[in-house]
Amino acid sequence: MDDLLSTVRAFDGVLELAPTAGGDAPPLAWGDHFFYYAPDGVLPPGQPYATVVTKDYPGDVSSRLDAPGRWRVNVHVGRGRFTDLLGYEPRAVPEGPDHAQPDVLLPHPVYAGLGWVAVVTPGAATLPTVLGLLREAHEQARARWSRRVEPH
Repeated sequence: MDDLLSTVRAFDGVLELAPTAGGDAPPLAWGDHFFYYAPDGVLPPGQPYATVVTKDYPGDVSSRLDAPGRWRVNVHVGRGRFTDLLGYEPRAVPEGPDHAQPDVLLPHPVYAGLGWVAVVTPGAATLPTVLGLLREAHEQARARWSRRVEPH
């Protein structure tokens, strides 16, 4: 996980929220990472473009992240890219993906319909793809940010 986090932290304009014990974030978020494009350091409206979660959340337990050494990277890729990557549309996820499989590109167990993909504990099979998707998501977030702040 450290290599992946280091790579994303090096993207220009990245804003990482990484809640820890004693901070303002709810305890459930402690130890997780949320990535935004915000070169001004101001949290933009909306969702992050990627997250790294280290535990199960209520309603999101199928990845079995509470087991030792497991974590999941989640990336918003959009509906078109989702279809390109997985071969079906985000709202047509087939029954039965095993969301606990490590090192496999999968639809996000909760947010697939919104164009999110996920990988549990990326390794040799998926890490290059995941890093590329993170870069793409960062660039898309940059474009959204630019449209918001630049005069038309």
